[in-house]
Amino acid sequence: MAAQSATHQRRALELLAASAKQGCTEAFLLAHGFTLDLLTDMVRAGLATAQIERARAGGQTRLHITDAGRRALRGKRDAEY
Repeated sequence: MAAQSATHQRRALELLAASAKQGCTEAFLLAHGFTLDLLTDMVRAGLATAQIERARAGGQTRLHITDAGRRALRGKRDAEY
């Protein structure tokens, strides 16, 4: 189960890294099959940040990869080679 979680975390980090400065919305990540628990764990571990954006009607949460998340992703890629 932990290996599956690590795979999901890596996929989420890859999406966040590819999104550059705009990050990804929580809804987008959930639509790609990531769980709220996984996203929360990534924020708590310092691999991503979550920011609530207010709009006229309601708001949305946007996640961004952190430097620690980039290092973790880079380290996992290096370990594969």
